Amino acid sequence: MTQLDVKYRYLTPPTEHATMALGRVREVYGVRRVEFDEADKTVRVEYDATRLTEAIIHQLLRRSGLDIVERVSLIPPQPAPEPAAAPSAS
Repeated sequence: MTQLDVKYRYLTPPTEHATMALGRVREVYGVRRVEFDEADKTVRVEYDATRLTEAIIHQLLRRSGLDIVERVSLIPPQPAPEPAAAPSAS
């Protein structure tokens, strides 16, 4: 089993119908967890990559009625490297 996570940003909160459909997404064999962050308007899905692909997860969420806007990187932005100091000519 290879567990992967994918995170998406959605535009509008899910309707009651979409929420019920998203509950059924959790029942799909290979989907391990679905987490919502209402403040950031994101949904994170943990899934078994030996059974599902990221494209299938995206399609399941869209078909449930969730208004997916973009995929969000799970890797936080890294700070820019500091410029190397020029050697002093002494």
